[in-house]
Amino acid sequence: MKATGIVRRIDDLGRVVIPKEIRRTMRIREGDPLEIYTDNSGEVIFKKYSPIGELADFANQISESITKATGLTTLIFDRDHCIAASGISKREVLERRITPQAEELLENREKYNANKNKDELFALEGVEKESLIFIPIISSGDVLGAVCVLESENKKTVTDSDEKICIVAADFLGKQMEQ
Repeated sequence: MKATGIVRRIDDLGRVVIPKEIRRTMRIREGDPLEIYTDNSGEVIFKKYSPIGELADFANQISESITKATGLTTLIFDRDHCIAASGISKREVLERRITPQAEELLENREKYNANKNKDELFALEGVEKESLIFIPIISSGDVLGAVCVLESENKKTVTDSDEKICIVAADFLGKQMEQ
């Protein structure tokens, strides 16, 4: 943990303002849920809450199934980071941030298919593999993340079946969050 040098007072309703600079660098948007932690030394810690992060084990199983069925590298994101991966070194991708381009697709609830779109999509910062499919995970009207497949050494295009598998996976994860 590092000090920012910023001090804020709690108002009479018990609120504290998170400075704009911190919200921008941490990609905290209006309406984003935050978890609050405390420790024995009196520290209060705010952490972005990822509802889909609670399904990380389940998301790993789904990503492995998609990779097995399609032969493509599969990633599952929450709104900010990669939470599950298959077909690629997990150390290479887990906890990496999504790109602003991918974030914009989530904001707009847009699907992406490299066969149908002219622009390339690189969904994960620091990973130079093109995204071939990007499907938002939507639950109760909220965008929670995405299912994404990347190009691999042996496969650089996708079929309609590959896209449908990802759509079903995203829909299934969204339904799991509603329960």
